Amino acid sequence: MITGVDFIAVPSRDADRAARFYGEVLGLRPDDHARYEFWAGSVCFGIWEPETVGMPFAPQRNGHPALHVADIEAARAELEAKGVTFLGPVIDTGVCRMALFRDPDGNDLMLHGRYAPYPEA
Repeated sequence: MITGVDFIAVPSRDADRAARFYGEVLGLRPDDHARYEFWAGSVCFGIWEPETVGMPFAPQRNGHPALHVADIEAARAELEAKGVTFLGPVIDTGVCRMALFRDPDGNDLMLHGRYAPYPEA
């Protein structure tokens, strides 16, 4: 029945600010056809303002999209130089490494790197 994920909804109180963050700070590819959509590989992040449709704003917490990077330390240093604050040290699970942070609206995100890719199924 379900064949994929069309996009990850990113709630915001200021879509223009969020667009600058996802495009300029994180360096995600802007969509050529939608002002508030940004791509990480084949995954689209769609920014929206819940309050404009009568819904309360609440940041997404504890469902961190895992943004793949080749080098956690280098990516973290680059984002810190752009003003991103991380929520603690790099976490090493023995399988992967993660660095947790939030976007300007308080939505949880993470830099992620697996030690070795899983074999193709």
